[in-house]
Order: sequence, then structure tokens, then C-alpha cells
Amino acid sequence: MERTLICELSKNENEKVLVRGRVSNVRALSNLTFVQVFDYTGSVQVVFEKNVEIKVSEAIEVTGTVKKDDRAKSGYEIQGDNLNVVSKCIEELPFDLAKNDLNLQLSTLLDNRTLSLRHPKTIAIFKLYDILLRAYETVMREEGFTEVKTPKTLEAASEGGANFFKIEYFEKEAYLAQSPQLYKQILTGVFERVFEIGPVFRAEPHFTTRHVNEYISLDAEMAFIDSFRDITAMITKVFKKMFKIIKDEGAPYLELFKVEVPDVPDEIPHVKLAEIKKIIKQRYDYEIPATTDIDPEGERLACRYAKEEFGSEFIFVTHYPWKEKPFYTMPSKDNPEETEGFDLLFKGLELITGSQRIHDYNMLIENMKKKNVKPEGLGFYLDTFKYGMAPHGGWGLGSERIIQQLLNLPTIKEAILFPRDVKRLSP
Repeated sequence: MERTLICELSKNENEKVLVRGRVSNVRALSNLTFVQVFDYTGSVQVVFEKNVEIKVSEAIEVTGTVKKDDRAKSGYEIQGDNLNVVSKCIEELPFDLAKNDLNLQLSTLLDNRTLSLRHPKTIAIFKLYDILLRAYETVMREEGFTEVKTPKTLEAASEGGANFFKIEYFEKEAYLAQSPQLYKQILTGVFERVFEIGPVFRAEPHFTTRHVNEYISLDAEMAFIDSFRDITAMITKVFKKMFKIIKDEGAPYLELFKVEVPDVPDEIPHVKLAEIKKIIKQRYDYEIPATTDIDPEGERLACRYAKEEFGSEFIFVTHYPWKEKPFYTMPSKDNPEETEGFDLLFKGLELITGSQRIHDYNMLIENMKKKNVKPEGLGFYLDTFKYGMAPHGGWGLGSERIIQQLLNLPTIKEAILFPRDVKRLSP
């Protein structure tokens, strides 16, 4: 008998089928045994009119008859005839996978990641993440962007500073890419609009709920812009389309977490950093520390302001200080101490950092000198600007942070299959 996928049971009503999957729950009641089975397409209850020896997480094959049942979530159940355990559990589970919520300490959850991933709500996180990645790719292609894949081992650190990982590369030293920044700028001179979905590495010793040292960035760069507002307009368009796809296709996963995808406004509010600091001080009596541009509490209050004032879960905070931004960021014409750089905040958390970039060769060299950035290892990048680079800009988006905020997860590490932080390199 050929395997029938759980999503196809409705086509086989009153027929015998073979289902293969993993056990997510078992309940014994008198002479009945209820076995919840899931495969990669869905979940179904199998009812045996006998006692069966089976454990949660075991891989099984079931044969039985498909019956319509309006009480079942899928509308169907299987009256089981035979059950074959393909692979048994040889030890007791370290925690109960049959519970609706795992409610584990983060260390326990991640130390046992290969098993905790089998829980239905954890699976839902990454099914939604899969939809997110596909939605981004789909939308970017619709907007005329070409997908590119750039090197992750570099001769020089792409962002400068000290937050890079140094590695041995044959007889040389190399660096893991902090972003695809330099390459995506170069490629605007080839394709005009490019995007990339790929890993980035940051050697930052953070111990927070929002940071990890390796994550998947959704990057983009576009040429022939008039100002950074062209970039934020594109981001708004991308988010509107992307969130609609997530809302439509991710409904069963969102339902598990009892959350809804918020609407993206036609125009996300823009507020200068200097202004939002004043607003937060006046409106909420909170002063952002002088040692930071905007701290986590400032981000939360900025989003509270956007919600109260504009009915938006999103806000662009713009014109970050020149001294804090990378060497390629365009200084503001109105105030050279500021830049044409911005962040997009969503529900109290920064999702995107972006800016208009410097496209003029002489201005770029001068800006590097002012910031004491050495040109060694950047020749291939700098030389590109000698040959006509159009005004351009773009963004980097932390993909896992979207899932964290949509599902109200307590830490970004729950939105990553196998997270890497300061202390964790396994599993």
C-alpha cells in the first residue's frame, strides 16, 4: 500500500490508507487508544479499539480507514487496524512532548534542541519562519530585485570596528562577514536592485533576549534613488506584501500562539532620532542614556508613541549620528553631524538598519579618512566607485526578530533552529 499524506485524507474518505509519521500524543481509555500522529503535512487522530504499546515521539506506520469526524480539527480521523513501530524510543523522554506548552528553562530547551524541535508549537515557529523566507524572496522578485549570494569569508571586516570573527584561511587571516554590505553595493552597479538571504556573523558579547552571534539577514540594495525616503517607501511596500502572505498562509501557526499579524500602514511614520528622544522625555518622562543612540526602553517607548499617535506598530527612526554610523553612510545635507540612516522598529524592537550610501568616490575616501578607516583589503570595493556608481541605499533585516515579535517569543533564540551565542556552539 502506498503512503497517504495526512493532508490528503479528505480524498480517501471511507477508504483504507497507510499513514507514516511520528507520535505526538497517546491516550488510553478503557479498551480504546487514541494516537495523535503527525507527518510533514499535518496531524490526525488514530483510534484503535484495543490497547496498543506506543510512546510519544516514536516513528510509526498506521493502516486504517478514514472517517469523517466534525469534532476533529482536520475534519477526519482514522479507525486504526494495524500499527507498526518503525523506530522506538530506547530511553524515556527528558520532558513531556505531549504537553500543549513545553514551559522549559531556556538552557533545557536548547540543550535538548534536537528533541524540543519536535514539539508542535516549536514546529509551528519554523513553519512560519519558512513562510517568512519564501514571502521575502517572492516579494523582492516582484519588485525587480535580483537574488545574489555573496562571500562570507573576507579579506577585511565589512563593517569595520571590532565585532568580527577572525579565522585562519590557509596561510592568511580572514574574517567572517558581518554583512554582505560591500558586495551588495558593488552589485547595484551591475543589477541595480539586489537582495540576499544569508548568514551574518557578529562577534558581540551580548547576553540579551534580542542578540545572537549568527543570524539570517534579509538584505537589499537599490540604485537610482533620490533620497533615503525611496528606501523606506520600498521597505513599507515589501512589509505590506510580506505580512499579507504570512497572515494568509501562516494562519494555523499563528492560531497556536493566539496572535494576529498587524496591518502595515500605507505610510509608516518617520521621526528623527533627536526628536523622538525629546518626545520620549516629555511624554513618558524617560531619558535615553547619553551613552547610546536609543536603548531598548527607548525603542519600546518609540513604538508606544507610534501606536498612540499614528495607530502604527511600526516606526522609522531616522537621522542617526554621523559618528556612530559606518563609513559608507551618507551624511545629511542639512546637518553633517547626522546621516541619511534609519532604523525600522516594530513592537518595541529594531528590525532593520538601513541608509542611503555614499556613491561619490572622493566623498567616500574623505569619509573614511575622517573615521580613520584604513583602505587595506577594501581596494576591490573602493575601485568600483571610480567608474560611475548611481545614488543607492539599502537595508539589513534580522529575519528571526520578525518571528520573535510576531509570536511574542521571550527570546530570539526560540526563533532559531540551533542558535549560536557567546557560550553556545552546540547542538
